[in-house]
Amino acid sequence: MTSIKKPDEEELVITRKELALQKEEKEKLVEELIIARKELAFQKEEKGKRAAELGIANIELAYQDDEKGKRAVELGIANIELAFQDDEKGKRAAELGIANKELLFQNEEKEKRAAELSIANKELLFQNEEKEKRAAELGIANKELLFQNEEKEKRAAELSIANKELAFQNEEKEKRAAELIIANKELAFQNEEKEKRAAELIIANKELLAFTYISSHDLQEPLRKIQTFVTIILENENENLSENGRYNFQRMQLAAGRMQLLIDDLLAFSRVATTELIFEKTELNLIIEEVKADLKDTILEKHATIEVTEIGSANIIAFQFRQLMYNLISNALKFSNPDIPSHIIIDSKIVKGVKLNNEKLSPEKNYCHITVKDNGIGFEPHFSDRIFEVFQKLHGKEVYTGTGIGLAIVKKIVENHNGIITATSELNKGACFDIYIPAG
Repeated sequence: MTSIKKPDEEELVITRKELALQKEEKEKLVEELIIARKELAFQKEEKGKRAAELGIANIELAYQDDEKGKRAVELGIANIELAFQDDEKGKRAAELGIANKELLFQNEEKEKRAAELSIANKELLFQNEEKEKRAAELGIANKELLFQNEEKEKRAAELSIANKELAFQNEEKEKRAAELIIANKELAFQNEEKEKRAAELIIANKELLAFTYISSHDLQEPLRKIQTFVTIILENENENLSENGRYNFQRMQLAAGRMQLLIDDLLAFSRVATTELIFEKTELNLIIEEVKADLKDTILEKHATIEVTEIGSANIIAFQFRQLMYNLISNALKFSNPDIPSHIIIDSKIVKGVKLNNEKLSPEKNYCHITVKDNGIGFEPHFSDRIFEVFQKLHGKEVYTGTGIGLAIVKKIVENHNGIITATSELNKGACFDIYIPAG
């Protein structure tokens, strides 16, 4: 007779302990998120073990079912044997009773085991759900951590760029500071030079004022006496003078006149250099009309035409600019071509410095460009700078009167206006004077 296998109580105890351990592990999972991944791996291993145990339990149940079938077969055989073996019937009945009790006990144990396995499966399913939740939470936490790391890396990159930019700016500031130190030294040097120059100018102005006083008083007084006495002699003693004497007195009178003109021009030049500079908005056309009125007789004598086109206003020192226009127009009339009527064209316009192609002018400033053009005898191009120098004359005094100061005065007036003047000409083709002064 085959022996009946008893339930493995120790295995059930172990299973219960393992279930208790799993509960403890579950509680640890809640508290220990930091080691969740390791715990998840451990739980996966436990899940595998439980699955293996469930497999073993299922095999055991199948085996028990087979044993139950065998017991049933054996009981059938035993009943047959009881029918034929009356003597053994009581024994067999007793054995069958025991076997039935054993079988009932095994069935009860199987049902308990099945119940425990069902509970264990539910617990395992719950644990799996918890693990999946923890895994999902860990996944979210990992994504959040990755996002934070990316943000930190971006921030670190931005900080790195900002630090480099700050370092560059500091270097630039240090360079600027060094340049400022150099510039300050240069400015201090320039200020010292300006102060020296100012002191020299003060001395020069004092000397010029002294010269002006001498010219206007000490020189002109004896000159006026010479002119007066020469005139009296020529008028009252003309019949008593020889022809040579009259000629010498006339030469003396002309020389005194040229001396008077020279003194007047020198005084005009000194006034241009020393007069206080007061700028005001002035209509250039009004100044030109005043000059034309002053030169009316000469204009009629030369049959001259003065054409004024597109003339506007400018910020100028009015009385100096009147002297400038007077000198330029009278100069054009003086050096007119005797064979044709004199024609003088004056115009002005506002032009950006960059369009004037002159390195002495600021490209960013606007300039009032004034042009005075004539059709006179002109001059050779290589004299274009020389004509503005003091006492420089291109013709002898026998041909054209003058002291050679007129255009020097013009240049000084233009310089007082922070501008420049240029002259262009060809012999017998007229001359053109271009004046550029800051507009506004």
